[in-house]
Amino acid sequence: MDMNEIKEIFFQECEEQLAELESGLLKMNDGDRDPETVNAVFRAVHSIKGGAGAFGLDDLVAFAHVFETTLDCVRSNKLEPNQDVLKVMLKSADVLADLTNVARDGGSVDESRSRGLVRELEALANGEMPSPTASVEAPAPKAAAKAAPAPTPKPTDDSGFQPVPFSFDDFGGEGDAGDMPAYEVIFKPRYELYSKGNDATLLLRDLSRLGEMTIYCNTDDLPGLEELDPEGAYFFWNVTVKTDKGEDAIRTVFEFAEWDCELTVKPVEEARADATSNDELPMVPVPFDLSILDETGATEEVSASDARAEETAAAVAAAETASHVTQMAAAAARVEKKESAAAAAAAASAAAQNNAAGAGQTIRVDLDRVDRLINLVGELVINQAMLSQSVIENDTTGTSSINMGLEELQQLTREIQDSVMAIRAQPVKPVFQRMSRIVREIADMTGKSIRLITEGENTEVDKTVIDKLAEPLTHMIRNAVDHGIETPEKRAAAGKNTEGTVRLTAKHRSGRILIELADDGAGINREKVRQKAIDNDLIPADSNLSDEEIDNLIFLPGFSTADKISDISGRGVGMDVVKRSIQALGGRINITSKPGHGSVFTMSLPLTLAVLDGMVVTVAGQTLVVPLTAIVETLQPEAAAIHSFGANHRLISIRNSFCPLVDVGRILNFRATQANPVEGVALLVESEGGGQRALMVDAIQGQRQVVIKSLEANYTHVPGIAAATILGDGRVALILDVDAVVGASRGQSLKAEMSLAAVG
Repeated sequence: MDMNEIKEIFFQECEEQLAELESGLLKMNDGDRDPETVNAVFRAVHSIKGGAGAFGLDDLVAFAHVFETTLDCVRSNKLEPNQDVLKVMLKSADVLADLTNVARDGGSVDESRSRGLVRELEALANGEMPSPTASVEAPAPKAAAKAAPAPTPKPTDDSGFQPVPFSFDDFGGEGDAGDMPAYEVIFKPRYELYSKGNDATLLLRDLSRLGEMTIYCNTDDLPGLEELDPEGAYFFWNVTVKTDKGEDAIRTVFEFAEWDCELTVKPVEEARADATSNDELPMVPVPFDLSILDETGATEEVSASDARAEETAAAVAAAETASHVTQMAAAAARVEKKESAAAAAAAASAAAQNNAAGAGQTIRVDLDRVDRLINLVGELVINQAMLSQSVIENDTTGTSSINMGLEELQQLTREIQDSVMAIRAQPVKPVFQRMSRIVREIADMTGKSIRLITEGENTEVDKTVIDKLAEPLTHMIRNAVDHGIETPEKRAAAGKNTEGTVRLTAKHRSGRILIELADDGAGINREKVRQKAIDNDLIPADSNLSDEEIDNLIFLPGFSTADKISDISGRGVGMDVVKRSIQALGGRINITSKPGHGSVFTMSLPLTLAVLDGMVVTVAGQTLVVPLTAIVETLQPEAAAIHSFGANHRLISIRNSFCPLVDVGRILNFRATQANPVEGVALLVESEGGGQRALMVDAIQGQRQVVIKSLEANYTHVPGIAAATILGDGRVALILDVDAVVGASRGQSLKAEMSLAAVG
């Protein structure tokens, strides 16, 4: 594995850390003050900084350092994370994400914005709220300003390996340590500490804040670089620290690493007594002078003990470099397949330790490999159906061992398919988190105060759906914030809370995923929408439209209610793109709006774009598949239950209620006249926005799982048809678009009902 591959792994982990960072900050913004939440936020920035340093990403390291310092003030209760503080931190998280993207993909960030945030973060760390009118020019981060080269150490072996210079000069102890209690700390990291992205030297830096510290680094076990185990840990430290903070404060420094190291903390007298009783020669702590470097980086004349301190600093620096090497090598080891028996045994041992600690195990797999696996499973489903069909045609007994084997094969195929689809299923949380930033940015641009509330973030859906969901959601969020939510002044005048609310929710329903975007704004101005449509020649001036039909005008191409062109448009701009994007996913979108109270956009999407359970039916000699999730029940109509309604409509009586009867063959133009309902079968279906309908078909062949094949990709769009599949006998069957058929039964043009929405 080369350095580029290791670097790519780092950026993948950055995405996870950035998601954790934003999630934690949003929890804090909602009032969560749990120390673990604060620590999780701190660790996310700290991990990004550590990895970026290993790859020389200086801009990212510098900004993360300032951000980390401010977060540390929150962690140590020196800074209260109020709304103003968290607003700065959320913006800083956005800039940190931008810097990460630039480091990976190239480009640039807004330097004035990042400098301004550096200034604000430093002011917060100093206990000040920065003035919004102050200059955006920010000084360089403190650590960078004071950094100075340490004495160059000699290589540790013939390979030319050379430790990186290191200094604790930023972290002087507090107070006079003359008569303070002294403690001996023995710190022995295990390999798990480094594999999780922690850094021993940063823990020692934190320890040095407690008071005067002397340190001895044992490097006796460090092998040559060619013998270095990337998952090994070779250094340990004996530290004497004088502090009035007590033993608990010392242990707090190591609280995040206590499971990944051996730690002993004792008063010096007790530690030396134990060593004497065990006939051990205690390690002699070496004074670690934090002032051997002056402001300009020039070294002063040093004594013998100072020289020893320099050697110790070099040893600590070697630990830091080895830590970075270990992290990168361990990352490579996680994805590189090991073929030797010894490596396999080591992996098994590591897995056992992870299980003992209760940690979940994951593996990164290229998405193309998963896609190929899904395609193969689809072919397996088709071939299994073909085999079953052949056996049925040639064996009428139904009791042969072949039939029994086929039933087992069918069950195993279904289990394999479910397992493979579960691999691609992912929570919608990453997409929802991305919307938080959009809300913040648009709210700042429009001068509005808006709160985004998300629910159901762990609802899972196929990754293909998730990847294509971001664009339509972005359009809808922008329109809701810009044109749906009123200004604070208008909200106050209407008796509303000046802070607007946008609610984004996800949930499963009937084998589909429903995503709702609701705002408590002014709602859709139907008079304005209708007039705009007339002015743009989209509808006749004498059109008599219902409220629902007027609301849906915003999905027409080119429709807009914006009074002027801007980067953020009024509700309607881009909404035709939203509808096309949702339709392309086999989904549909509905609107409900109440003037003065807000609007709700509901998107219904299939959980997967690969397979579905369907009812195979016959209509006018054609074979169709009706998605099983849309079917409520099946009925055998009786003549007494059929009632005529108007010239061409019929109703069927079902349990003392009437339901429209829809002849599928007539709607799809498979036949010129309506069929006799008594001679067929009725499928009671539920559609989005259309209520229940009884779809009349000629016969039911059976229920089976089918593989979805796109008609648009292989042929062209067919109104009323969502997709196609291959049956067991090799014939192509069309998958019915239930919503399009129901819409056509209500008098709407079938061509206008191009929702592609029945899949799933």
